Amino acid sequence: MQDGERSGEVIIERRGTAGVIRLNRPRALNSLTLPMIRAIAEALHVFAGDPEVASVVISGEGERGFCAGGDIRALHESARAGDDLAATFWREEFRLNHQIASYPKPYVALMDGITMGGGVGLSSHGRHRIVTERTRLAMPETGIGYIPDIGATWLLPRAPGEAGTWLGLTGLDIGAADAIHAGLADLQIASPRLGAVIDVLSGLPRGSSSSDLDTLLQGLSEPPAESRLRQNAAMIDRAFRFDTVEEILAALAGEEGDFAAETRRVLSTRSPTSLKLALRLLRAGRRSGSLAECLGRELGACLQMLDNPDFFEGIRAAVIDKDRNPKWSPASVEAVEAATVERFLKPVEPPLSL
Repeated sequence: MQDGERSGEVIIERRGTAGVIRLNRPRALNSLTLPMIRAIAEALHVFAGDPEVASVVISGEGERGFCAGGDIRALHESARAGDDLAATFWREEFRLNHQIASYPKPYVALMDGITMGGGVGLSSHGRHRIVTERTRLAMPETGIGYIPDIGATWLLPRAPGEAGTWLGLTGLDIGAADAIHAGLADLQIASPRLGAVIDVLSGLPRGSSSSDLDTLLQGLSEPPAESRLRQNAAMIDRAFRFDTVEEILAALAGEEGDFAAETRRVLSTRSPTSLKLALRLLRAGRRSGSLAECLGRELGACLQMLDNPDFFEGIRAAVIDKDRNPKWSPASVEAVEAATVERFLKPVEPPLSL
């Protein structure tokens, strides 16, 4: 695999002892398609069994983004057509997330530029997560009538305090310092030095450990700026400690300052159903014992999304008509019935096989 597969939506090659995976849809911000997921999963399988490969690194082509998530237009069309593409996409994507989290060799993700949704799944489950000054990371799903998936209900509850709840409900993007604070990344390395990262990895001795990589990557890193989430941690923890969206909104209304006001304003634009379901899943994830448990629960909710009007409306407003003015149904958090949320929590059949 020295020369690798150099065309198509994923470029796979070996440089020295490094297995390299490059997402190759730069005009689409490297958004994931089902063939891309399958190509990445197969490459990881091959690299894991290749004794000449000491580590694996994944990056995105172009300067705008690592990966903006799944191809939601394709998922929207699949749901409209009633075919099984969306269900197959989610099942295979979630299996890939678990494969990354349990990968037997050092796995390095270069999270340069936009890293959202499925892009977080390709990176934050890995062992070595590198952000740059250009990183903009988000789980923006509540803004399109969807939910944080890709194992986010495992990752976000393990952020300090309620930072993960803030991220999952608001869907707002954060930079490198906040990503490190939230436990979704490890080191900041300047974007011009990413080539040096791959050079270092290509010369890594076979059998090197993740601790060996930690030392090497630390030598290329730079201190992150001050984290805005850390600066506002006390307020976030006070307001987002509750188990209902109504209580969170009420708590935000009693907080002073621009950060709290902006947070409350953003929440008012998100799908009320998505907010309630996301919070329920995040709290369940906090009590869960494994990533696999969270992925299975998320898959069940995702499949129910195919009958959720907010899912279609959110994608329409964001990527089809692009009017950025979704009409949610129901339109308020108070109008979302408990039975509506419960409908999304049915165990998935057949279960997710990992």
